[in-house]
Amino acid sequence: MASAHDAYLESTVLSADPIELIRILYRLAMDRTTEAKRHLESGDVAARGRAISGASQAIAELARSLDFEAGGELSQRLAALYHYMQLRLVEANYHRSVEPLNEVLALLHTLAEAWEHVKPQPQAPSAWANPWQEEVPAGELETAGWRA
Repeated sequence: MASAHDAYLESTVLSADPIELIRILYRLAMDRTTEAKRHLESGDVAARGRAISGASQAIAELARSLDFEAGGELSQRLAALYHYMQLRLVEANYHRSVEPLNEVLALLHTLAEAWEHVKPQPQAPSAWANPWQEEVPAGELETAGWRA
């Protein structure tokens, strides 16, 4: 069963556009934070640690995906928020406290909800996308080292 789920997840990730990948990371971070809460309540220390680590890794990946050049101040603010969430996850694990987990979950939920309204930017069609359907202008062939 896990193998089929892993194959499905891999297929979903490989076929996702960048916006959907961000949404997947938010869902993963929320799922792992929710798991951490459950394991905290049940007293399963090892499982709690794994869940918190998984949430932290998803948030770290969100931070790595930031484009500071294009995103400017928004990217900087998100980076600071991601860092804060990771610190709260560490605090939750160290102090065995559910409150930081609830805070991280609320922040992730708010951000994930905002990403649900973001539409992927359509890619401009390339003359090179399918050479059998479109004629490539002679000038483009010459710049690629070909003569028309």
